[in-house]
Amino acid sequence: MAPARQRAVELEEREDGRVFYHEVRVGNKRVLRNQMQGGLGSPGALSHAYVQHPPLRCDIPDIRGLFYDDANKFLVAPTADRILYWKIAPSAPSGPPNSDPVNEGPVLSVRFSLDQKAIGIQRSSHEVEFRNRETGEACSKKCRADSETILGFFWTDCPTCDVITIKTSGLDLLVYEPQSNALRLVESKKFNVTWYLYTHESRLLLLASGMQCTLFTGYQFSAGGIVKLPKFEMMMSKCEANNKPVLAAADVHIVTVYGRIYCLQLDRVNMALNLYRFYRDAVVQQATLPTYSSRIAVSAVDNLIMVHQIDAKVVILYDVFMDSYTPISAPLPLLVRGLPSNSRQAAQTADHQSSAYGGTLYGEGWNFLIPDLICDADNGLLWKLHLDLESIAASTSDAPSILEFLQRRKYDLSTVKTLSLAIIRTIILERRPINLVAKAMDVILDSYSRLMKMGGSAAGARRTSEQNDQSSGQPVEGSRVVSQEPPSGTMNRPVLHTDSAIEVECRPEDGITNLAAHVDRTFLNASSDSEDIASTSRAPSQATSGATSKRPQVLGEDSRPLASGASMQHGTHVASVTISPFEMFQSVFLLVEDEMMGDPAYLIVVIMEFLRSMSKAGLKAPPNLYVMLTTLLARSNRYAEIALFVSNKILEPSRELAMQLVELGRQHSMTRKLGVDMLRERCLHHDYVAVLLQEGYYLEALRYARKYKVITVQPALFLEKAVAKDSARNVAAVLSFFSELMPSFKTTSDYGRYQHVLSEMV
Repeated sequence: MAPARQRAVELEEREDGRVFYHEVRVGNKRVLRNQMQGGLGSPGALSHAYVQHPPLRCDIPDIRGLFYDDANKFLVAPTADRILYWKIAPSAPSGPPNSDPVNEGPVLSVRFSLDQKAIGIQRSSHEVEFRNRETGEACSKKCRADSETILGFFWTDCPTCDVITIKTSGLDLLVYEPQSNALRLVESKKFNVTWYLYTHESRLLLLASGMQCTLFTGYQFSAGGIVKLPKFEMMMSKCEANNKPVLAAADVHIVTVYGRIYCLQLDRVNMALNLYRFYRDAVVQQATLPTYSSRIAVSAVDNLIMVHQIDAKVVILYDVFMDSYTPISAPLPLLVRGLPSNSRQAAQTADHQSSAYGGTLYGEGWNFLIPDLICDADNGLLWKLHLDLESIAASTSDAPSILEFLQRRKYDLSTVKTLSLAIIRTIILERRPINLVAKAMDVILDSYSRLMKMGGSAAGARRTSEQNDQSSGQPVEGSRVVSQEPPSGTMNRPVLHTDSAIEVECRPEDGITNLAAHVDRTFLNASSDSEDIASTSRAPSQATSGATSKRPQVLGEDSRPLASGASMQHGTHVASVTISPFEMFQSVFLLVEDEMMGDPAYLIVVIMEFLRSMSKAGLKAPPNLYVMLTTLLARSNRYAEIALFVSNKILEPSRELAMQLVELGRQHSMTRKLGVDMLRERCLHHDYVAVLLQEGYYLEALRYARKYKVITVQPALFLEKAVAKDSARNVAAVLSFFSELMPSFKTTSDYGRYQHVLSEMV
């Protein structure tokens, strides 16, 4: 291996005062610079969530409100005779809005059809107008003004209908016929409705009724058909014995995280969110999330539930993966990133931030659109919520837990991968206990193994070397719930982007499970017997929420996920933040090797644990990792362990390893023999002959070349060795051999030159 590379340390003082290390190049060498913000568990994070300045500005004169069409991802602003709209996905536009002419009149809501060929406009509580965008013709759906009211409508991809209108008397399922510019009633469902909630992403419609609006009927309208959910009741706490509070629509939210549909109901008395999950034959109150306030808003960002405390102006993050219902961090304020300010003053107060962008954080005009948008109606602004993954990662010292958390993220992939690699480097350089490092590596390799079993569609996986062959398997969903759909229509509230990849444990137990036992751990500064650090993301919640919160031990046969129309059409989308073994070698082991050259014993054990983890996950290590391990062992004069690892196939045979063993054999003859034997066993004839020549055994190399017809080694190398022995007989034998093996050899300059040398020797 190469000698210690030149080192460089370069610090960048961030605006928030934390130190941020990078990876730089010195000459043509890569040098490690710590990328963690002050290391794992460093205090001082300003925020875990932020909005990016500048926002989308839609403060156009004469607009009559702002509406969000979540199915098409349109922000809609009607004027007296036009509909203005911005396409906000995948990113907010920078140019002027598009527009469509419409008839004058009041506008209560606007929704584009799923194919965007028609517009639905609710004109009043008794009329919805549908306008063909190509012809400009319009038709209307009206209800009886004396007995019922239209609460709203939405477009659907259900095969039996195109539009569903929600009335106080029930549902109307309609087919829109653009050719005749008419609506045809397919079916009416009669029941009392006080208010409703619908998200196109989940295709789930909840209808509230009863004196307290706590009785719910649910339908899922998807490309697979219509599924009716069982009726259920939401529980509300009473502040007084005779007081019966009424549940408001603003206190109920539908969110989709990790492919599961949840309903969140705010209990203002208990200051908590009741969490419901949907099954085909049951709706189960699964847990309770504390909110510590009765005035909140809810968002869903990258599969995290984000609870905004409006009065305190802070954000609480919940990660319900593995049924954990405790906050993942302390409440911290929402920041506005990108504001023009003094670069040395990042920790701005809410008042400073508000004055900088011209609005008020958590102002009265803020409307939180699920999943991750905030519409500031007073100032005509649209914000998008983001996670500060760096701050979240720096807020805990539990490396396996934060790595699991990062591996579940689906957005900002480059940041996730960079942070994950930096965390692993940090815990190695800090010489954390070996069992903690082993858990961290298990997390990384299990995630990569699952990706390979799902088809290996990650870009990172495609960059791996040919040595990174993986075993295959099939992931299984851990719990059976109502599934989600990606957006393609209209609705009242948006929902989280749909990445339906279900994450499960997949841990094959075969392989070299006790690999690290071969290493003498007495060399280590940190003992592997240190206390295990439990992964908080895997700890089950102890939260309870009454009798209804207890999940049934056995659900009925129909307790399975509702089929998601989009998932049936498009399949599962795999967004990858996984790290391959090759990337681990390139971005971790190569970089930490030079930092730990003074005492390689710890790094040896780390590499052994990495090999054990790869064997457990059914993966193969890059050959250069075995080369590094062999070099570290030789540097510590542990040649006996090298022989043990080679004989037990712990060091997987390869050309790279064999050549390294030959190189190390200059100081230890038995190690050289291991390398030579490995070349011969793997039928690496060219390299084997070259090694024999290098050691001066040219006659043995000649016999081997004749036996296996090795014609890739230059004849001049053999002839030089024969001439050096000053033996005309040997020179003649070599010339004769290559003349027979390679008839074209007689026409080369080497043949003529050495024929002349032979004649002089005779």
